[in-house]
Amino acid sequence: MKKVLNKNLTLYFDKNYPYKALKKSKKSHIATLGIGGNIGNTRRRFQKLFIYLKQSGAVDIIQTSPILKNPPFGYANQEDFYNAVLIVKTDLNPINLLKFILRVEQFFKRARHFENSPRTLDIDIIFFDKISVNRRDLIIPHPHYQDRESVLVPLSYI
Repeated sequence: MKKVLNKNLTLYFDKNYPYKALKKSKKSHIATLGIGGNIGNTRRRFQKLFIYLKQSGAVDIIQTSPILKNPPFGYANQEDFYNAVLIVKTDLNPINLLKFILRVEQFFKRARHFENSPRTLDIDIIFFDKISVNRRDLIIPHPHYQDRESVLVPLSYI
């Protein structure tokens, strides 16, 4: 099912997006992840990512948003993006969660050509518990999330 929000934004309600876990997680930390992509069949890739994460053991998926199709920002000469938000629980600390999601991106053939370039899959840590992190390789909360419809619209469905 799809819901057109305006001429630039469309929500897709696919299998597992949105999703809400029925079983409580015993993992100790809660993180909000933003996912996005615009190369190939991104919605299908999000389904594969959902299965991959469920099987990983590193995170328990608590909830997901619908998938938002939205225009790119930064570098505008590219296809529209698909974005969603996942709430996960994990026993990993923020740095180890970052290492894990970088490995997941590699598994899904992520290449970083330049800032805001087209990509198969991008995973960002938006929030981690209620902490702030400010390192060269990781900033939490994610910078500028509050200015991005690609985060705010999916987040509003959680």
